[in-house]
Amino acid sequence: MDGLTPRQQEILDFIRSFGEEQGMPPTRAELARAFGFRSPASAEEHLRALEKKGAITLSGVARGLRLTEPAGLPLIGQVAAGAPLLAQEHVVGHYPVSPNLFKLRADYLLKVRGWSMRDAGILDGDWLVVHRASEARDGQIVVARVDDEVTVKRLKRKGGRAYLIAENPDFSPIVIELAKTPLAIEGIAIGVVRDLNAV
Repeated sequence: MDGLTPRQQEILDFIRSFGEEQGMPPTRAELARAFGFRSPASAEEHLRALEKKGAITLSGVARGLRLTEPAGLPLIGQVAAGAPLLAQEHVVGHYPVSPNLFKLRADYLLKVRGWSMRDAGILDGDWLVVHRASEARDGQIVVARVDDEVTVKRLKRKGGRAYLIAENPDFSPIVIELAKTPLAIEGIAIGVVRDLNAV
């Protein structure tokens, strides 16, 4: 699928969540109302652009649109340094976890490696359920990118520093001087899925 504009991603997310809640895709008129378009014809233009990029397929009936992406949440495995987290090469599968099971909408699953978050109940091999976000509050467990490496830690800020704190005394905090090193928040942890057969 070609890269989507932020507006196209917003429309695609709406189509997805509408389908999950209503059990059917939205009509052009429902899309127009939701996004404040002047007419269903404007919604049709956006849908055609999404179809051209391979995100949906359209047919001529009122609710005749279908997402082309696999159902379920993408599971992100090993992340290459510097590469976007949701790059296709990192997606190791899609799993039938409903995005609406959690307080915030779930956007993807991230396979946990290591024991740094053990005392928060996040174990090696777990699937961390993540809400995509670029901002987080102090105390939240985040998926963060530091020096092109992705890590899961609890976020604290003080002065001009950010601290990515492990939930395991065997691991030291990662201290970031924000004036020198950029900290990118990729998402907020909202749950954990565990394969009980692996425990």
